[in-house]
Amino acid sequence: MSETKYFTEEGLKKLREQIEYLTTVERPKISQQISEARDKGDLSENAEYDAAKDAQGMLELKISKLQAVLQNGRIIDKSKMDQSKAYILSTVTIKNIKNNATMKYTLVPEEEADLKKGLISVESPIAKGLLGKRVGDNAEITVPAGKLTFEIIEIVR
Repeated sequence: MSETKYFTEEGLKKLREQIEYLTTVERPKISQQISEARDKGDLSENAEYDAAKDAQGMLELKISKLQAVLQNGRIIDKSKMDQSKAYILSTVTIKNIKNNATMKYTLVPEEEADLKKGLISVESPIAKGLLGKRVGDNAEITVPAGKLTFEIIEIVR
């Protein structure tokens, strides 16, 4: 059984759109490639046909995995979350105690993470260290480079 994955409404919508694209655009495209390769004759020595069949198998696997995620997906209800602590969907401003550099991250489900946009997965070491903390708390976080200490400056939803 698949584990429950949590999404924002936008994240769940993107997942549905991705499944829709794969089933309505990519699936027919691969079927067309298989048909064209089949028309070229002997299938036992047809590399084009084999490649198209492999691509079809990979696509069907991807679609089934995404559908399983969608089936077990749940939307996060922000209204039931403690506003004073850093949780999923919180935007947290932190300050590195060593060099006084400040950073701002939004803690999001793993599937929605995008570091360029400041969206970090709740599964990342930094987010795990911030979860449950309040403004003014220090979070000691172990990262590949060693231990870092951050002060929580602000938490916003």
